[in-house]
Amino acid sequence: MNLLLLLFASLLRKILFFALMFFSFSFVAAQKKVDLISPNNKLKLTVNVNNDISWSVSLNNAKVIEDCTILMEMGEGRSLGKDAKIKSKKTKSYNKTITVQIPNKDKVVNSNYNELMLDFKQQFKVVFRAYDDGVAYRFVDLNKSSKQVNSEGMSLTFPVGSKTYFPKEDSMYSHNERVYLYDKVEELNAGEFCSLPVMFQTNAAKVLFTEASLHNYPGMFLEKSKSASSFTSKFPKYVLEAIPNIEFEPDRNQIISKKASYIAKVDGEREYPWRVFIISDDDRSFVESNLVTELSGDSKLEGEDWIKPGKVAWDWYNANNVYGVDFEAGINTETYKYYIDFASRNNIEYVILDEGWTKSTTEILDDNDVIDVPYLIEYAKSKNVGVILWVLWKPLYESPDKILKTYSSWGAKGIKVDFMQRSDQFMVESYEKIAEIAAKYKLIVDYHGAFKPAGIERVWPNILNYEGVKGTENNKWSKDITPEHNVTIPFIRMVAGPMDYTPGSMRNVNKQDFTKKEDAYGIFFSRPMSYGTRAHQVAMYVIYEAPLQMLCESPTIYYKEQETVDFISKIPTIWDETVVLFASVADYIVLARRKGDSWYVGAMTDWSSREFKVPLDFLEKGNYKAKIFKDGINAIRNAEDYKVEEKVVTQASTLLLKLSSGGGYSAILTKE
Repeated sequence: MNLLLLLFASLLRKILFFALMFFSFSFVAAQKKVDLISPNNKLKLTVNVNNDISWSVSLNNAKVIEDCTILMEMGEGRSLGKDAKIKSKKTKSYNKTITVQIPNKDKVVNSNYNELMLDFKQQFKVVFRAYDDGVAYRFVDLNKSSKQVNSEGMSLTFPVGSKTYFPKEDSMYSHNERVYLYDKVEELNAGEFCSLPVMFQTNAAKVLFTEASLHNYPGMFLEKSKSASSFTSKFPKYVLEAIPNIEFEPDRNQIISKKASYIAKVDGEREYPWRVFIISDDDRSFVESNLVTELSGDSKLEGEDWIKPGKVAWDWYNANNVYGVDFEAGINTETYKYYIDFASRNNIEYVILDEGWTKSTTEILDDNDVIDVPYLIEYAKSKNVGVILWVLWKPLYESPDKILKTYSSWGAKGIKVDFMQRSDQFMVESYEKIAEIAAKYKLIVDYHGAFKPAGIERVWPNILNYEGVKGTENNKWSKDITPEHNVTIPFIRMVAGPMDYTPGSMRNVNKQDFTKKEDAYGIFFSRPMSYGTRAHQVAMYVIYEAPLQMLCESPTIYYKEQETVDFISKIPTIWDETVVLFASVADYIVLARRKGDSWYVGAMTDWSSREFKVPLDFLEKGNYKAKIFKDGINAIRNAEDYKVEEKVVTQASTLLLKLSSGGGYSAILTKE
């Protein structure tokens, strides 16, 4: 009997042992594959942890990202992702409300998402989020001894047959101002790379890739790999030495003479940037998305009432080309008084003194002999106009506190910082340091020669705009700025944040001369023209997001086009609400934005003429006065032809929009 009991006990122990082994194996196996679903149940992100960490995404059960393998290699020989072992996982749903300090799209953002946090035994985490309009992930290093990042790997594979709107770069030393090359992914050559944002088009949906919460870390580029449908991450190395480029404008251009083997220095544990994928089968979603805002940090400023968005009378595009005056035009006191007077008469908040006002481009604490900047700032103040001062990044960053304190003592309201051209860690950190010092002296900031917005502007909301876009200034030396380009950038570059495209050209031309059927465009550096109609340019003030928005044309020309200026001056530069009505990437866009009780409708098209019927059911009850700026009946013959009309509308009304080739449409709807 005792023997039987012993045998039974032994058998029971073996059964229990194998059962525990089975359940342990099942638990570990379950850990290796985890699904994360978006709140609306349309997006599914599947994470796999085996020898590496990878994930894929489906929209409505159709793959839009086949595979994305991620990895960070640290300087201490640590690998975050290779042979990773999950210690724990946590999923949670969030529904937050974000109030945006300087709202270039929506003042209040409802942030609803599901989050998966994977905690690994190797002292790091990977956080995944699924939103209704996209997914994102970031690494979090928990090791207090980390000193550097050697590389951050991301291998991204799309379904076969995918296409891309590819902002191809020639170098990572770049202004990030590119046209978007539309091509099949497999047609790109291995080694070709682009800046961000970049858009991909699969059979099921489009994917916009960019980054957010970029702080003290290099910006990412994306490089075509040898595999037909795959890309890999690419980063500038940490810069050890940069010297002036003696052969080409050494005051602003550099040669990176020494680089480290790593991409970033770090000091222990930290969070890394979010990798952001906006995904939709509806092109309207990309313009409406607030995902970069949602994934960026909170403001570090205690009081922000001094930050004043607005419009700017800008000099450089028109080469200070004023005429019909009794003084010699140029970079001098009288010319800028003319700009200030124009701004004051038209309720334009700012004037920029662009390149040329300083003693030299590297001696930026003093003005030159023909211009009295402190006097001009006082004169502008008496006219209720603020002055923004242009500076090169390099001399500014040599002594930023002293320089910005001086500008503030003169009464300047902001700075326009130009020619950064780099995305390495040192440069990214400098954006924040300059913004922080500028905030101390209550100065707004406009970054030119810059990378795209990636969350720094949320933390330092005195950064009102970035360039990083191929904009109007290119009219001075190229024919690249076409209506097709103009209706591409809202879906790609503008998704990252505000863009200083600098609209407002009054010298408008069609694709071809109406009679000779020849190219109507001529390149003139000091008197540039723009492709597309006058109404196309005006619509940019509604469609393009820019809390600091330029008027690029000469005040002399604007005085001759006062009706156009009167319309533009009534359009805000920040918004409470945005609704996209019709949209197709690189073809057309129609949207409505609200500021207070008023609504603003904007529409732009490529070289194809189009018609849209726009129901005004987004309005509140009651009558609205509609002031409309649209293509004239003869805009196809003369791109400067337009018509302004007024009517009364209600939420039951429908606007009929007739857009000429390269045309546009704007309406200001004011509640009566």
